[in-house]
Amino acid sequence: MIALIRFQIAGYVRSLRVLQPLIVVALLVALVLVQGPGGPKAADLAVRTFGDVAAFLFPVWAWAARALLDTQPDEQRSLTATAARHPSGPTWAGLLAAYGVNLSLGVIALAVPLFQAVQAGSPGRAVLAGCALNLLVAVPGTLLGAWTSRTLIPDPGVSLLALLGGATALLLLGLGRLSWLSVPMIEWMRAANRGPSAFTATLPTVALHVFLWSTVVGTAYVITARRTL
Repeated sequence: MIALIRFQIAGYVRSLRVLQPLIVVALLVALVLVQGPGGPKAADLAVRTFGDVAAFLFPVWAWAARALLDTQPDEQRSLTATAARHPSGPTWAGLLAAYGVNLSLGVIALAVPLFQAVQAGSPGRAVLAGCALNLLVAVPGTLLGAWTSRTLIPDPGVSLLALLGGATALLLLGLGRLSWLSVPMIEWMRAANRGPSAFTATLPTVALHVFLWSTVVGTAYVITARRTL
């Protein structure tokens, strides 16, 4: 499994596809995050940034996961599946490799907000909650990208439209009565806007929601992807 994960990440890096989401994250940091919050409510604003970053990175994580899973040619993917000891091994390796890359992108994006939150004197529990939120949200972001990868959607144009449509649909679902079907972006952003205490108090509910959503969607993906091998 570790060898498969390293193999997929190495191929993704060598193909230079990693530069695409990396440039987007670098622009986010340079143009938006580096300015930092100011004024008497700087500590609250710094905590709010964690929620905003998680919402912004969600489609970026999906995009990066899709690109990583599409890096390996179909012939090579078939050979990997044949050589793997377990039928689901390549599928899990791809998901873990994509999640690892997304965590690296998250670390780059959160470095500046984390420094600003500490400097502004934001509550430590709220800062940890913000980091944990991004750690959690990278999972459904990775799964969305996996569902739109070439394994399930061979046409690249349709795949891209599915990714954009999926991200938009999840956002819109979060605004209505069917919010339980979506990733709770609206919920954590509203909590972050209410202040550090509300943000920290809401995190367990958000985490449970993300966990259940990821479990169902991830299980369905593993079963579906295994049938395509």
